[in-house]
Amino acid sequence: MARSDAKVRLDLNNPVFQDNLLTLQKPERHAALDTLHKIRQLTWSQLYRDQGLKWEKITSVKPPQGIDAIYSLRITQARRATAHRDGDFIRLLTIAPDHNVAYGKK
Repeated sequence: MARSDAKVRLDLNNPVFQDNLLTLQKPERHAALDTLHKIRQLTWSQLYRDQGLKWEKITSVKPPQGIDAIYSLRITQARRATAHRDGDFIRLLTIAPDHNVAYGKK
């Protein structure tokens, strides 16, 4: 059972997320890594409330089978990542090239 006072654990193993992260330009890549470092220090309750991360449920995209919902969060000043919660883990899926792509818009 997932607890809101549990520390957030990162899962960065999705190949799409890894490719998105590793192909960012150096300043953005460093900003993304700083955000990931910040997330590791938060509880789930803190992550949900953090105004800088802006954790939001994406309602315009149907989640894959076995996943309750897909969420968007700010990973750099200009980019959002998609993720889902699995117990205490945040499983990162993608880093969108621009804000609207994270929400399934073009």
